[in-house]
Amino acid sequence: MYTKEFEIRWNDLDANRHLANKAYIEFAAHTRMSYLIEKGFDQRLLGKLNIGPVVFYEHIYYFKEVFSGKPVTVSLELKGMSEDGMFFEFHHNYYDYKGRNVAHCEIMGAWIDLESRKLIGLPEEAAHLFDKMERAKDFRFLTKEDTRKHAKMPVDLKPE
Repeated sequence: MYTKEFEIRWNDLDANRHLANKAYIEFAAHTRMSYLIEKGFDQRLLGKLNIGPVVFYEHIYYFKEVFSGKPVTVSLELKGMSEDGMFFEFHHNYYDYKGRNVAHCEIMGAWIDLESRKLIGLPEEAAHLFDKMERAKDFRFLTKEDTRKHAKMPVDLKPE
């Protein structure tokens, strides 16, 4: 299992003096990118392919408070990916210094072509980097329908 340990800094805390929501999101993103960078999926490759990730949602489930003074460890696993690599879903678990699971995060997203601003399948040059990534026990191949499972649609303030 890929994990990354984080020191909890003063600016990671909220008004209740426990780990802030934004810190959970930042720790998960840093864990994902650290893994990908170690495998060669870095800014150079993203720039060469002219692609970037787009997040559809991040859900965080909190189990126990996390305070400063002790590190937190964040895990990463691939929960799902479409056959063409366009869509992805990652799961993260957060553990306190005793190894207790204190939170869980689910993120789903896709890859976007930065010129056309359209979703695209992951080019083979990058897709193979996910072949050896640890997969969840219940890994599945994603479809476009999976990305809409929460059925949230925008509601404008002033409909046209």
